[in-house]
Amino acid sequence: MTQPVADGQPEDGTGSDGSAQAARRRRLPMPDEFLDAVERSEPGTEPEPGLHPDHDPSDYGDLGTADRPGEEGNEIGGAAHSAPGNLLRSSAIMAAGTVVSRITGFIRTIVLAAALGTQLLGDAYQTANMVPFAVYDLLIGGLLASVFVPFLVKRKKQDADGGTATEQRLFTVVLLVLTVMTMAAIAAAEWLIRIYAGDFTGPQHDAATLLARFLLAQIFFIGASGIASAMLNSRNRFGAPMWAPVLNNLVIIGVGVMFLVITGPATPDSVTDGQLTLLGVGTAGGQVLQALVLVWALFAAGFRWRPRLDLRGSGLGEAVRTAAWMLVYVGVAQAGLLVTTNVATRAGVRAAQEGESVAGAGITAYQYASMLFQLPYAIIAVSVITALLPRMSAHVADGRKDLVRLDFSRGLRLSAVLIVPLSVAMIVFAIPFCVMIYANGNTSVEDARSIGRILMVFAVMLIPFTMFQLQMRVYYALGDTRTPSLFALPAEAAHAALAVALLFLAPAQLIVVLLPIAYGSYYVVGSALAWRGLRRRLNGMDGRRILRTLLLLYAASVPSALFAIAMALGFGLLPGTLLPNLLGMATGGAVGALLFVLVAKRIGVTEVTTFLEMVRSRLLSR
Repeated sequence: MTQPVADGQPEDGTGSDGSAQAARRRRLPMPDEFLDAVERSEPGTEPEPGLHPDHDPSDYGDLGTADRPGEEGNEIGGAAHSAPGNLLRSSAIMAAGTVVSRITGFIRTIVLAAALGTQLLGDAYQTANMVPFAVYDLLIGGLLASVFVPFLVKRKKQDADGGTATEQRLFTVVLLVLTVMTMAAIAAAEWLIRIYAGDFTGPQHDAATLLARFLLAQIFFIGASGIASAMLNSRNRFGAPMWAPVLNNLVIIGVGVMFLVITGPATPDSVTDGQLTLLGVGTAGGQVLQALVLVWALFAAGFRWRPRLDLRGSGLGEAVRTAAWMLVYVGVAQAGLLVTTNVATRAGVRAAQEGESVAGAGITAYQYASMLFQLPYAIIAVSVITALLPRMSAHVADGRKDLVRLDFSRGLRLSAVLIVPLSVAMIVFAIPFCVMIYANGNTSVEDARSIGRILMVFAVMLIPFTMFQLQMRVYYALGDTRTPSLFALPAEAAHAALAVALLFLAPAQLIVVLLPIAYGSYYVVGSALAWRGLRRRLNGMDGRRILRTLLLLYAASVPSALFAIAMALGFGLLPGTLLPNLLGMATGGAVGALLFVLVAKRIGVTEVTTFLEMVRSRLLSR
């Protein structure tokens, strides 16, 4: 099978020497290599046949996390099921694009925090910019990821014309639907703001509504980017989809700097319509540029659009019906987002009305903390998932319960080797780190501390979050989309109940600090239900080994955490904020990482030992 390559890269993923062996020597181990190494280090299993997929797994695309709309919300593309397992190592350009996109996205967030702060104006912008992504994901984004991408890949392989007719129909239909959606959303901007932020009043409501009228225009360009990326992926062109978001980030960074220079300290009462127009048009402009670049790359790849609406017999309707349960899952996720947004925005408004300090009390602080919370998952677990999906799907096709069970176990343990110590480090360093990066411009030190406190609570939920995401991919490999959707209903009920209860039980200033507990309850309940279902289906889940590994990893993190706390407190006695925080994190992080490795090896965490041996052997062979 031909492997996907980035634009202009050799198909074997090597450099100009064309030597795959030389290329392997030049890079560090990738997730699939580590999974192979763990497999070799563990005893084999007796074959357990009898596993049968509910549907062909390649009929479905991957929805990512499906609960965080936005530029950085969906970490796994819709083509994950149809892409081979070594996708991440097929090109250095792809990996570099992902890293640069993440870095520029992070800088974008820092600039926006400095320009808008985390209080009422920041909440107005965050809500207005989140609504178009939420509307898109609910009405068409889920369809594109779960249905149209895998459908397009299949038709390109099966149809006599190489899927050309399907591409023309799909491109036409998507653009028409996007046009109608965008016009309707702009017309309903005020109502959409009331739905997502019912307590916004006066200047804050007016600012959010004005911003939304510009930002909702993004719906069309978000969708155009999505369909263009999907069609590029189906052509094995991955470079443009990886790099185009960087341009979007750079535009928004520039707009944020301009806004900060022009307005200085800004609130909903002081900001002018012209300044809000700059912010709205500039933000939407980044999305427009991204879409134009992707469409240009698609045409450069040979696509020529000829509008077609002859949908009868095209198979699109059947594809949508096949993935109906995936759309239920998307709907539940978006309902959860609606609950979270309403609770967080109401908390920010209530804190201001009660005369309390409103530092970091609303949706903006929550979103900034959430972005940092998902970074370890985005960097580590997504790589593991990309490697696991084709392996699990192949074992399902062979009917091997034992190998699917072990794939999940190894994937979770591999992710945990890095995620557990990172989550502990996030708890220790959350406040100094957030102060260091966010306490600029219109974001005060106390605002940044509030973001850090939210991040500390989020970090506790990182393992349940990762476990749930991996369990969902086991179900997807089984071709089962119905069961995860049913699990999502009681999980979301738990989340909604706890989130709404915070409005009545917690002080306004503490609502968003405690809101990650409600968010995490979704994944705790969902993981428990998914574990029970998979245990029956796979004759167990290797639970004892997973639990032992997790407990040992947390135990190995304790000395590192204690040392890091001591460094943070010690350097915190120095004057200033930037240098003490930087020194505390650098010293505590470096020595803490070494302590973690030494303790993990001492108490016998075999996954850490295997990983270190692989890295050591690779470095020595360079």
